[in-house]
Amino acid sequence: MADGTESGEKRSYAVGSVVRALRLVDLVAEGPAEGVTLTELTRGLGTSKSTAYSLARTMVDAGYLRDVQPGPRYRLGMALVRLGDRASATHPLADVVKPVLNELSRQTGMTARAAINDDGYPMFIARVDAAGTVRFHTPLGVRELPHTSAAGKVILSLLPAAVTERIAEETGLPPRTRKTITSAAELRAELDLTRGRGYGVDDEEDSDGVLCVAAPVFDHTGTVLGALSVTGLKGDQSVRQITELGGVLTEAADRITRTLGGYRAL
Repeated sequence: MADGTESGEKRSYAVGSVVRALRLVDLVAEGPAEGVTLTELTRGLGTSKSTAYSLARTMVDAGYLRDVQPGPRYRLGMALVRLGDRASATHPLADVVKPVLNELSRQTGMTARAAINDDGYPMFIARVDAAGTVRFHTPLGVRELPHTSAAGKVILSLLPAAVTERIAEETGLPPRTRKTITSAAELRAELDLTRGRGYGVDDEEDSDGVLCVAAPVFDHTGTVLGALSVTGLKGDQSVRQITELGGVLTEAADRITRTLGGYRAL
């Protein structure tokens, strides 16, 4: 009875327009890099085109979305980037990983990041940019697609298969590049490989010419808490060099796990 009452109370407090606006932001965040069309927003929200347009324009005016031409197509706005960075900075893991990220960036010459497991999705909460002119300045506090991300693959590989199936259905496994995994069967095979070697690889699957390698961090229950990753230009990186990066990331992630009092469940 108590559960039913609590559920009913939560529903009674929900404001429909706010729920739709938040869902709209999620749709844009999970959409393609070039932006989401009004038709796609209408379909995803299950509303009329006029309702979707009104919500989108309201979010644009507030800075939470921006519209780009031709289209219009909608992308995340700078207000979300600002809020994401602020929220991420308050996460307890961010303080723990910052020194390790600095070390990883110096050691590899790549941008180092830390992500938490947000219901199967990687959400990055800390970042140290590599020295030099190349920057991979992705916003913090925003969910990324797991199937195109080294950190996402690591997280998914250590969660129940039902989570992978749900996320594949939710996202539709959209392609980012010609190398992107776009089928559930391919994703399952990739996650088996990731689990076996202990680290994940994004080999130009999210952006052409960009390589990412990631390793998992575990909490005190042995559950995957998130991942550490490094990102850089692929260039002529060999399989051996990628394997070496995997070892470096795994050692660093294991240190964070020990600091948090966590352990890797068998």
